[in-house]
This record gives sequence, C-alpha cells and structure tokens, in this order.
Amino acid sequence: MLKRFLAYYKPHKRIFFFDMLASLLVSVVGIFYPIVTRTMLNDLIPNRNYRMVVIFGLTLLGLYLLRMLLNFFIQYYGHVMGVRMQAQMRSDMFDHLEKLPFSYYDDNETGKIMSRMTNDLMEVSELAHHGPENLIISTVSIIISFVYLSTINLWLTLLIFACAPLLLIVSLTLRRRMRRAFQESRKAVAEINASLESSISGIRVTKAFTNALKEHEKFEVGNGKFVSARRAAYKAMGQFHSTTSFITDVFNVVVLIAGGFFLYNGHIAFGDYSAFIVSVGLFITPVMTLINFIEQYESGVTGFSRFLEIMDAVPEQDADGAVELGRAKGEIELRNVHCSYDGKREILNDVSLTVSAGQTYALVGPSGGGKTTICHLIPHFYELTSGQILLDGQDIATVNRESLRRNIGIVQQDVYLFNATIRDNILYGRLDATEEEVIEAAKRANIHEYVMSLEKGYDTEIGERGVRLSGGQKQRLSIARVFLKNPPILILDEATSALDNATEILIQDALDELCKGRTTIVVAHRLSTIQNADEIAVIDNGRVIECGSHADLLEKNGAYAALHRSQFRA
Repeated sequence: MLKRFLAYYKPHKRIFFFDMLASLLVSVVGIFYPIVTRTMLNDLIPNRNYRMVVIFGLTLLGLYLLRMLLNFFIQYYGHVMGVRMQAQMRSDMFDHLEKLPFSYYDDNETGKIMSRMTNDLMEVSELAHHGPENLIISTVSIIISFVYLSTINLWLTLLIFACAPLLLIVSLTLRRRMRRAFQESRKAVAEINASLESSISGIRVTKAFTNALKEHEKFEVGNGKFVSARRAAYKAMGQFHSTTSFITDVFNVVVLIAGGFFLYNGHIAFGDYSAFIVSVGLFITPVMTLINFIEQYESGVTGFSRFLEIMDAVPEQDADGAVELGRAKGEIELRNVHCSYDGKREILNDVSLTVSAGQTYALVGPSGGGKTTICHLIPHFYELTSGQILLDGQDIATVNRESLRRNIGIVQQDVYLFNATIRDNILYGRLDATEEEVIEAAKRANIHEYVMSLEKGYDTEIGERGVRLSGGQKQRLSIARVFLKNPPILILDEATSALDNATEILIQDALDELCKGRTTIVVAHRLSTIQNADEIAVIDNGRVIECGSHADLLEKNGAYAALHRSQFRA
C-alpha cells in the first residue's frame, strides 16, 4: 500500500522537494531562540552588553520573518500538492469506476461510492501534505534538541529522553484502538450518504405517498450509527490525547525537579538551567506533533485503504487477443446459455435462441423469467456461467467490448437522462455528430416539434434525470439518442410499458421507424406491441418454453396463448 501511495508524489517531485526543504529550515530556525536566550542570560545581560542584546534580538526577528515566509510556502504549496494528488486519485477512481462491470453496482450503493471519492480522499490529501512535512520537522527538531540540550547538561537531557519510550509504548497501544474506531466512523458516513442519496432521489415518491416520517426514520437509523461510531472514535481519540499529553506534562515536572537538584548541587548554572527549561519545548513540541500525526496517519490510511478497495475491484476485461468488431450484420445466436448473478440461483438455464439479421425477435413471459437478463448478456454487461453468445458467428467473449457495444442500441423502460441540455443528451448517442444530424434524429423520434416550442430549444436544461420532461418526452429523447447512434442491433426492453395509450402510439411510430433495417430484440408485456414480430419466444423461470410466430403460438394453445387470452379476454 505504501508503494502505491508514494507513486502519487512522483508528478509533484519539485514541489515536494521545496516543501521538505522549507520544513527542514523551519526546524533549524526554531533552535535559535533558546540559543539566544542562553547567551543573553549567561553573557550579554550579566556583562551589560546591551548593543549585542539588540543585535541578537533583531537577528532573531529577521529569522522569524524568514520562518513566516517558509510557513506560508509550506501551507500554500504543500496543500496545493495535496489537492493535486487528491484530484489525481479521484480521477483514477472515476476512470476505474467507469470500467467496473454492472455486477459491482448491483452490490455497492451510489452514496457509499461517493463518500469514498469525497470524504475519504480529503483525509488522504491532508496526510499526503502534512505527513512527510511533520515527520521531517519533528525528526530534525528532536535530533537538534537532543544535541543542543546535551551541550547544556548531558545527564539532564538523557533523563528527559528516557521518558520517550513510555510515550511510544502508550501511543502504539492506543493507536490500534483509534484506527478501528475511525474505520467504523467512515463506514457510518458512507451509510448516511447512501441513505441521503436514496431519499433525495426518491423525494417525489416520498411526497406522493406522504411518507416523509418513514424516510426520516430510515435516515435517523444511519444518523444514529454515525453518532455511535463518532462517539467511539472520539473516545479513542480522547484517551490517546489525554494520556500522551499527561506524559509530556511529566517531562516538565522531571525537568523542574531534576534541574532543581542539579542547580542546588552546583551541576548546572542558573542561566543554563533557565535556558534548559525554555529549550525543553524544543523536544516536547515535535513529540506532540508526532503524536498528532499518528491520528492524521490513521485517518489518512483508513481513507486510502477504502480508496484501494475500489481500485482493486476487478474491472471488465476483454479476453486476450480480443478482436475489434466492425459494423455487425446483426445475426445473434444464444447457445446453451446459463447465467447466475450470485453464483447460486440460476437466472437463465440452458437458453438457446437464433435471431437472424434484420429480424424482429420478441421475448415475452412473466416478470423475473430472465428476459431482461438476455438483453444484458448480448452487450456483454454480465458474464455467462456457461454457454456462448455469437454475433455474426463470432463468440462475443472474444470481441472487444467497446466495439461490440457500438453496434447495439438500447431503449429501456427506465430512461436515464443527464442533467444537461436536450442537445447534450441526444449527442450522447454519438458525440461527434453535427447539429443537422442531431435535429434529424430528433425529427425521426417525433420530439423536434416539442423542442422547438421551448424558449431555448435544444439548449433547454432538462434537470436531474430529465425531471422537467414528461415520460413520453423522455422516452422520445432516448429514442433520438439511438437514432443518432444508428446501430445495426436494437434492444427494446419494455420501452413503452410505462406510457399511456396515446403516448404509446406516438412512441411506437418512432420505434417502428427506428427498427427498420435493424436486428431488433423486443421485451414486452403488452402482446399487442409484438404481434407482428418475426418470431416470439416465451421465457419462464429462465427457460425458453415456446418459440414461433404469433399465429403459430396461438395455434399451439400453450403458454403464449394463455398470456394472450388473459390480456384480451375483455
């Protein structure tokens, strides 16, 4: 993990070098105050050398001005470096998330992923900046303080430093407890984000069913876990800080008592004793910095480990030697396909289908039978347990996924539109399309006239998930997107089932236009929409139980005929 963390410093070597140099100089400047204090008490003041007192004072002031500039450099450029590293990690995480399979998002909530990308990486950024800086300043300061204090009185110095192992033992003991507490705290924050994301996304449903109290109760469950987790974290932090602070306070008591005995027995001069009391802060301050660093280290390491959990999630990977697929003809074959999402329950069981190029092939049957799973397997969104899916005779497992998906257009019941303009959402079908091509796609999807009736036309912002559009308008916009993509294969997964009859007729006209000249797989509950399909397969409990044309299946008087009678019995 350390090697992977250090790799993010590589692009910022120059800033890092000067930041560490400035930190080193800050440590060195800190030693001058006790040196000046000792010189004044032992020499300049007793000898009434006021001119040198002023010179020493002004020199010290100049050094403090230098330290001010160095501290500004450390705070500004050090934080800039940390933010840049954070941005790079966030960029790497985003790129990796884009490569993860559908199955990852089935098991991980959006809010929790967002928490790792924001809160956790913020802590990592702070560690990236302050970690090396605090280590250098503290280590150098401790070494300098030891050397300097030894020149005043070696035995008193050794006595003070003898207390350091006790501080180290206590810190290491309490550190483990604090790390566990911070991990639980991060999980609680992620749960709150997930709950909040879910509640805000579903706010319209909440209002429609007047269930605000229920959502509040659900939120308070996560909020309560957060309070408990933070309480445990603060308790561990409090134990850590109070105990270590007590030990550092003991240092002052030891200096006071032991130094008093040394002064009483004539082993140390009064000026040296005074300087030693002033100078012991040179040791205590960096020790306290290191103690505080442990807390920051725990928080940063916890955040980075959660970052690595996502980065180590296995992305979609093309097979070795995967070939680039050109424009497909559109012949699709499923051979003895088995599929299970969790490795336990089979969603598809020995499914075999053949869809000829340019054919319209319908999948019908009860909900949960496996129709949508078939639609997800053809673009290779999920892996097969066994069997093959062939496109133009070639196993899609041997095809580059991106080139495969360029050949497939999907229109679903649950349309997802981005919080952008109408133009941007249509352009998502093909980013390099011209304005004329966008307009032509909108016309073919029967949405152009509506767009032109808007004040800003194609520059109209449609809101989150297209909230400012009706269901039919959103569906037509998604169809325009597929028109622009112009794929040879089309998958319509319940594309009109959520619409009213009048809107469905309008959408169906656009879909009929879209299907021309393409291999089309249609999933539908309304049998009226697929009666003209070239072939229909009835899928139930993960199996193909019937297959044939509408007329053939009615004549068989089997499962399809039963479905037909139930829908048209009126």
